[in-house]
Amino acid sequence: MPTPHYGQPRYRAIADELRERIASGALPPGALLPTESALTAEFRAARGTIRQAIAALREAGLVATEHGRGTYTTPRQHEGGLDEDSGTETRQRQVAADAELAALFAVEVGAALVEQQSITRTDGAVGKVVRTYRLRQAEQ
Repeated sequence: MPTPHYGQPRYRAIADELRERIASGALPPGALLPTESALTAEFRAARGTIRQAIAALREAGLVATEHGRGTYTTPRQHEGGLDEDSGTETRQRQVAADAELAALFAVEVGAALVEQQSITRTDGAVGKVVRTYRLRQAEQ
């Protein structure tokens, strides 16, 4: 897909297209994104450009990447906490890195991380709990 947005970085145009797919439900919460190879072919872009687009979506909290699993869309965050249609509750808080998280992120034990916890319920019963961690962004 050629970029129709002249003057806008290519990765942003790709991120915008993927963001629209997520918002429209074409990529529902928990769905795997196409592989980097598939996206490079679809958008006719370099792998680095695709990685930048995915990184932008990750920063926006729209996707998460797990080693060995791939990149998938995250549950939608809503102001009220509990979304009655999907039965997903999302909470976010700052936590200190324990030894395992510190090793994974290559930071010191006690470094500030952001933990996002999503609880999905079906008919009132907990179906799954997903916790994701990311480095806390430096204040600008």
